[in-house]
Amino acid sequence: MRPNKLREIWKSGKHANNIWLSIGNGYCAELIAHQGWDSVTVDMQHAPTDFRDALAMLSAISTTDCVPLVRVPWNAPDAVMRVLDAGAYGVICPMIDTAEDARAFVSAARYAPQGSRSVGPNRARLYGGDDYIARANQTVLTIAQIETKMALDNVEAIAKTPGLDMLFIGPSDLGLSLGTTDGHANPMDRDTQAAIDTILAAAHAAGITAGIFGTTADFAKAMFAKGFDLVTVTTDATLLGAGRTLVEISAS
Repeated sequence: MRPNKLREIWKSGKHANNIWLSIGNGYCAELIAHQGWDSVTVDMQHAPTDFRDALAMLSAISTTDCVPLVRVPWNAPDAVMRVLDAGAYGVICPMIDTAEDARAFVSAARYAPQGSRSVGPNRARLYGGDDYIARANQTVLTIAQIETKMALDNVEAIAKTPGLDMLFIGPSDLGLSLGTTDGHANPMDRDTQAAIDTILAAAHAAGITAGIFGTTADFAKAMFAKGFDLVTVTTDATLLGAGRTLVEISAS
């Protein structure tokens, strides 16, 4: 089976970068993947990306060695299984609030006897290899998004879920849930940062990796310095929006 580059990066003691894809377009995904990112995340929760879009994006990303991740819309078994069958090498599941939520998510992502994933890898076998079913449980990543006060209160139990690979922080919802921010990304206030530190520590104490979303290089550097294993540095939409600077330059 094709190795998961992220697992190899972490095994070597290094951290990995990630970029978020919120524009549901295969050509855009291919351009981004060719820039040299360690991984890319196809967002199906808050982006206008349906399954057909995601399938085209995963196919485009596979022209590179960039690891394809997908954030599903919700903690639903059919959504998790479908993106894995389409070739995602990791699934980010939003709004994991309890250990029970985490167990249900992991079960949907793992073949028996570790879970309840149904057999039918379709494109995943084309991408991963003929031995996909035998090795998928050890290769694909299960990533629980921690983004509420309830999740923070239950974070140690969530982190100990068998078969879970990562706690991934959604800082916008986390800050909003805690009442420390108005929901903006890249929060650096003391209380939200304390919560971020707690989640990071819980993940590493449980022997799993930790990741976090961000949109600026400065925030990413700060999170890498804390010890995060995976950091989303920016998004495709953020990069596109940066063209405003060129407009201002050309107008001056």
